[in-house]
Amino acid sequence: MMAKKTGGRAQSVVTGRRGPSTSMIIGVLVVLLFAGAVGFGVYRAQHKAGTGAVPANAIASGVPVGQANAPNTIDIYLDFQCPVCRQYEQQSGATLDNMISTGTARVVYHPVAFLDRFSSTQYSSRASAASGCAAQAGVFPQYVKLLYANQPPENGNGLPESQLISLGQQAGAGPDFASCVSANTFAGWTAALTDAASKAGIDATPTVQVNGKQIDNSDAALRQAVQAAR
Repeated sequence: MMAKKTGGRAQSVVTGRRGPSTSMIIGVLVVLLFAGAVGFGVYRAQHKAGTGAVPANAIASGVPVGQANAPNTIDIYLDFQCPVCRQYEQQSGATLDNMISTGTARVVYHPVAFLDRFSSTQYSSRASAASGCAAQAGVFPQYVKLLYANQPPENGNGLPESQLISLGQQAGAGPDFASCVSANTFAGWTAALTDAASKAGIDATPTVQVNGKQIDNSDAALRQAVQAAR
C-alpha cells in the first residue's frame, strides 16, 4: 500500500490486483457468443442443407434399381460408413446384380445417414447425398460399389469431397456430377429419407427386407426369401 497526496491530505490507496469487473465479463461473453454465432453460420454455409429435391432416377425414400414390374422387391437400408454394410455388399452384391439383370427382383436402396457421429465430417450424410448425385447421373449401382471399395475407417475424417467426385467420375458420371456434390444438392433428400427410415422402425444397417419382410443378413436368407415368393 502507498500514500497518494490529494488536496494537501495523505490518502491511502490500495494497489493490490482486483478481479475483472462485471461489465468486462459481460463484454467477453458477448464477444464469445457472437463468435460462436458467426462460426455456426460459416458451418451452415459450408454444409448447405440442399433443397429437398429428389434426384432423377430416385424416389423420396431411396433409389430403385431394376424393372418396376419385377415380381419381388428387395429393400436395403445401408449406410456408407457401416463396415457390415460393406461386408453385405461383398457377400451378396453379385446375387443382387443377378436378380436385377434377370428381372427376378427390383432392389430399392435406402442410403441412410445414421452414423455421422463416427466421422468428423458427417461422412454418412455427405456420401448419401453424393449417391443422390450418382443416381441423377445414372450410375448409382456403380457408385455404391466404389464407395464400399474405398470405405474410410470409422472415427476418421471420411472421404474428402474431391474423392467423392473422383469416384463418381470413375463410375461414369457426367460433367454435372462435381457441381452436384460440391453444392451438397441432395442433403435435404438424405435427411428426409433417413428420418423416414427411422420413423418406420429401421434402427440398424444393413437392414434387408424381401417383399416387406425383414430377413437375416445372409446370402442364403436372401436367395431363400426370393425363391419362396415364386
